[in-house]
Amino acid sequence: MKAFDTHLFKRILQYTKPYKWRYYSVIVWAVLLSVFAALRPYLLKDIIDDYVIPKKVNGFIIMISFMAVTLVLEVLAQFYFVYWANILGQDIVRDIRIKLFKHITSFKVKYFDHEPVGKLITRSVSDIEAIARIFSQGLFMILSDLLKMLAILVFMLAMNWKLTLIVIGAMPILIYATRVFQIKMKSAFEEVRTQVANMNTFVQERVTGMKIVQLFTREETEYQKFKEINHLHRKAWVKNVWYNSIFFPIADIVTYLTLSLIIWYGSILLLNHDPFTNIGHLFAYTMYISIFFTPLRQIADKFNEMQMGMIAANRVFEVLDKNTDAEDSGSKTAAKFDGKIDFKNVTFGYKPDEDVLKNINLNVNSGETIAIVGATGAGKSTIINLLNRFYDIKSGTISIDDKNIKDFTLDSLRRQIAVVLQDVFLFADTVHNNITLNNPSITREEVIEAAKAIGAHNFIMSLPGNYDYDVKERGAMLSSGQRQLIAFLRAYVSNPSILILDEATSSIDAYLEELIQKATDTLTKGRTSIVIAHRLATVVNADKIIVLDKGTVVEEGTHQQLLQNENGYYRKLYEAQFVNHAEEI
Repeated sequence: MKAFDTHLFKRILQYTKPYKWRYYSVIVWAVLLSVFAALRPYLLKDIIDDYVIPKKVNGFIIMISFMAVTLVLEVLAQFYFVYWANILGQDIVRDIRIKLFKHITSFKVKYFDHEPVGKLITRSVSDIEAIARIFSQGLFMILSDLLKMLAILVFMLAMNWKLTLIVIGAMPILIYATRVFQIKMKSAFEEVRTQVANMNTFVQERVTGMKIVQLFTREETEYQKFKEINHLHRKAWVKNVWYNSIFFPIADIVTYLTLSLIIWYGSILLLNHDPFTNIGHLFAYTMYISIFFTPLRQIADKFNEMQMGMIAANRVFEVLDKNTDAEDSGSKTAAKFDGKIDFKNVTFGYKPDEDVLKNINLNVNSGETIAIVGATGAGKSTIINLLNRFYDIKSGTISIDDKNIKDFTLDSLRRQIAVVLQDVFLFADTVHNNITLNNPSITREEVIEAAKAIGAHNFIMSLPGNYDYDVKERGAMLSSGQRQLIAFLRAYVSNPSILILDEATSSIDAYLEELIQKATDTLTKGRTSIVIAHRLATVVNADKIIVLDKGTVVEEGTHQQLLQNENGYYRKLYEAQFVNHAEEI
C-alpha cells in the first residue's frame, strides 16, 4: 500500500485555485515563521558568547531587544499562518460540500434505492470536515515544519559542522520510522472511516425506524447489533492508538540520545579548545535539537491528520465520480401543458432482467381524470415514476402533448407535474415553508387563498402559530390526514399542468376524510389527473379506469363499463376490495 496518493493529492489541490493569493500567502508566512524560529537560538549564541561571557554591557540591551522583536515577529507569523491556513481549509470544504450536495440531488432515484442514507450523511458531513484538516492541520503544518528544519539545519551547519553531523546521523532512523508509521496509519485510518460510515448508517436507520423497533420489541436485538458495530469501531481505533504508542516513544528516544551526544561531544570539543566550539554553541544547539526534532516528530502526527483528510477526500470523490445523474439532454422548456399523455409500447424494469411494465400503451386526454388500479406490484406507481423521469424506460416512448418527455429539461418537466404521495414527507420547518418549499415566488397571501380553496385554512389556523407552526421532523406533530392536507396544498400552490395522486387518500382518518375529498375535487378540476387509489369514490368518478396486472394493461374503461364484465379482473377486484363501501356510492 502506498503511504501517499500523489494523484489524489493533486486533485485536492485543484480546489485551491480560486484562492491562489491566500494559498501563496500561507506559504510566505510559513517561510517567515521558519526563519524567525531558526534565528532565535542563533541570537542567543551571540548574546552568550559576545556579551554574557565577556561581561560586555554595551550592545547587550540592543541584542536582547532584537531577540524580543524576533520573538514578536515569530508570534505574528504563527498567528497569520494558522489563521489563513484554517480559513483556506474552510473555504475549500464549503466549495466541495456545495458541489457534493448538488451532485447528490442530481442522482437518479435508483441510486437511493440501494445506497445507505447514513453513508451519504457521513460523506457530506464528517468526511468533508476531515478534508479541512488537510490544510489546517496537515499540508501547511508539514510544509512549515520542513522549512523550519531546513532553516535550522542551515544555521547549525554555519555554526558548527561537527556537531551538526551528529544531528544528520540521527535523521535516517526517524525518517525510516516515520515512513513505516505513515503506511501503517493509512491502513488504520481507512478502517476507521469504514467503521464510522457503518455506525452512522446503523444509527440513522434505527433512529428513523424506532417505532418499528419498539412495536416489534427489537430493542435488545438492535442493542446487541450496535454493541458489535461499536466494538469494530473501537477495534479500528485501537490499531490507530497502537501505532502511535510505538512511534512516538521511538522518536523521543532518538531525540534524547541525539541531545546527549551533542552535549557529550560538544563538551569534549570545549575541553580541547576547539576554535569552532564555545558555550554559546552548546546553548544554541540544545535549543536547536528541540526545535529541529519536534517538527520531525510532529510531521508524523500531522501526516496522520492529512492522511485522514485524504482518505475522507477519496470517499467523497467516489460519490462525486459516480455517473448516476438523471439524463438531462432535453433542450425544450416545458411551459404550461395541455395535459395529453401517451405511453407507447413502454417496457421497463428496475433490474435489467426483470420487467415491471411490459409493452404498456396508455392514453390520457387533456383534462381527464384517470384511475390506475391493480394488485400490489402490478406497476401502478412505476408509471408515475417514469412520467417524472425518475427512471428511464427500457423501450418505447412517453410523450406529453405529443412531445417526447426526453426532449424537455428535467427541471421544467417536473415543475409541471405535482405528486401527492401516500407517505407524505414534511421537513422540520414551518407549515408555510413546507407548503412553498421555500419558493420565494409564492407569497403568504397565495398560500392562505389556496388553503381556503381546498378547505385546509381552518385546520392550519387551529395550530399554535398557524402557518408558522413547526411540524418537526417528518411532520411528527401532525396526524397522517393533516400531513396529507399539507401535501395537497403543496401541490395546489405549484399550479401544475398534471396532477398525480399516488394512493394519497388511503390512510386518512375519518375526521379529515371530507376535507381530503374536497381537496381532491379542487385539485383535479380543470387539469389532467392520474389517481392511484383504494378509495371507492375516487375510482368511481374517474373518466377512465386502467386496470394493471403483472405489468400489463388487462382492462380499460369507466367504472360502469368494467363492472359489466362478469369475469373481468376489475369486477373481481371491486368485489374483493370495494364492495364493503358500496353504500358510499
